[in-house]
Amino acid sequence: MRFPKSLTVSFCFSVLHPSHTRFPQFAPDLGFCSFRKLFRSQGPFQLGTRSKMDAVGYGFPSDIKGPNGCGKTEVSCVWASPEGGQKIDIGKHIFCNRAVNMKNIVAVGFDMDYTLAQYKPETFESLAYNGTVKKLVANLGYPNELLDWSFDWTYMVRGLVLDKKRGNILKMDRHKYVKVAYHGFRLLSKDEKVATYGNTLVRDAFDEPDYALIDTLFSLAEAYLFAQLVDFKDNNPEKISEEKDYFCMYRDVRAAVDLCHRDGTLKQMVANDPKKYINEDNSIVPMLQMLRTSGFAVFLVTNSLYLLCSLWDYTNVVMNFLCGPPKPDGSSSLTLDWLKHFDVVISGSAKPKFFHDENRTNLFAVDTDSGMLINTDNGSPMAQVCLVGGPSLELPDQMPDKSYKVFQGGNVGHLHKLLNVESSSQVLYVGDHIYGDILRSKKVLGWRTMLVVPELEKEVKLLWHLRDTRKQLMILRSERDHIEDQIHHLKWSLQCDCLDAHEAKKAQSKLGSLEVQRERVRVTHQEAQKVFHEKVASFRTQFHKVWGQLMKTGYQNSRFAHQVERFACLYTSQVGNLGLYSPAKYYRPSEDFMPHEFDIFSL
Repeated sequence: MRFPKSLTVSFCFSVLHPSHTRFPQFAPDLGFCSFRKLFRSQGPFQLGTRSKMDAVGYGFPSDIKGPNGCGKTEVSCVWASPEGGQKIDIGKHIFCNRAVNMKNIVAVGFDMDYTLAQYKPETFESLAYNGTVKKLVANLGYPNELLDWSFDWTYMVRGLVLDKKRGNILKMDRHKYVKVAYHGFRLLSKDEKVATYGNTLVRDAFDEPDYALIDTLFSLAEAYLFAQLVDFKDNNPEKISEEKDYFCMYRDVRAAVDLCHRDGTLKQMVANDPKKYINEDNSIVPMLQMLRTSGFAVFLVTNSLYLLCSLWDYTNVVMNFLCGPPKPDGSSSLTLDWLKHFDVVISGSAKPKFFHDENRTNLFAVDTDSGMLINTDNGSPMAQVCLVGGPSLELPDQMPDKSYKVFQGGNVGHLHKLLNVESSSQVLYVGDHIYGDILRSKKVLGWRTMLVVPELEKEVKLLWHLRDTRKQLMILRSERDHIEDQIHHLKWSLQCDCLDAHEAKKAQSKLGSLEVQRERVRVTHQEAQKVFHEKVASFRTQFHKVWGQLMKTGYQNSRFAHQVERFACLYTSQVGNLGLYSPAKYYRPSEDFMPHEFDIFSL
């Protein structure tokens, strides 16, 4: 956890060397300064690059609000505002796995879906679920009864693994041991679980193609639908073809999900009424302003598809909703004002392939006025695909001679050139998808990464509320271990006949006393656990009713937590939390402890 100093200071940027090896210095009462853009015109497709030098006076307006409209008397305001720099609410902390020195970062990038744009699960995921069910019935021959099903958007969580062949849903620890298993919605007993996953000669890797990883919030609806189909097939075998086993049913669910996205139905609904499906977040714009004013290049790389219209159109709708100017009259007209917060925007990036430089996908510039794609390899201009019946676009005789900041396709090599990035370690990328955003960008490129985990906020608050009870449980568990060790030693001594009669009598007496003590501690431990769970139940937010704590399973980190630890340099609950910290922040990880060190330093 990182707590900024409670003292609010204003500061000014010093003149910087263009190598980006230095960063703003701090001095009290000098005001907040910014850097103007320096554009280097090097052809129509060269980004106007930013430099961290030539400071000019620029002040953030004093009425800038932090997350949730934070005012002067509240905490967690944007760091650069007069009210910033206060103690940050624990649910909005940025947690650090690997050191990230923001002084060495040149460009900060963002994914859009479930990163900048947080979709409402009760509306968006339900929309995806209902669309998938309709496709299963209409296109894949499933019974009409499915149309009466409903979706519990709270049931599934990220980090689960679907066993496609057996119809099971698993939660594993970081060592890939199955700790919780359901067949459909039926909890497997310990014996069933061990018989299925614990008695093999060769350990299962739990990877594709036999397993599916629920590693993104987009996958929760399909996981829930798969569990429903498993139960339905078990209880109504005559209503689903014998040819369709669990594996085939999962494949059908995936095909139906793809059909929903491919025909543009989901994104069309969102585009028609963004407020119904996307959470408003007034922390995003101040955060982006602070980053750009601090001299960072800011970019957006998204996969967002809107296949009956252009890839750019959907991005434009969503980003207008999140970052566009307020429309008091309720107008839905789109503007390009939000683009001032970004240096480069790439839609239709096809991540994770985008992160491989050998990916030879062409990079097209998007003419935001006409919607046309301009081949940056000096090929012919082409019109984007439009809605059926939409206006047709005429191709120009020659390519427009102007600079662009919106692109489509391409690969990471194109992006590095557009941003004038010399080293991958100079890039910080913020995303929500552990594989599509974080793993590839970290493992292949060496980008610095930040994972957005919305579920984290309430869990961290609950852990903080229960911290004393958790400490008591740890002490009692340690005491049980200590007593059991003494009992085992005495029993060994008596069994080996290495004691004379007097010593054996004393050992037998002590053994009886220790066994009584062990029982007392066991009961106390159980009572403490009961109190702990009662506190969880009475608190306004709880761990998940089925799967428990997101980052834990029993006493071990969950598989999801292990992935976060391996691939995310930083992680936090909301993208706007980045605005609560200094743009010159040095994020330092806590010290790693091995079990032998933990026992020493915790006592």
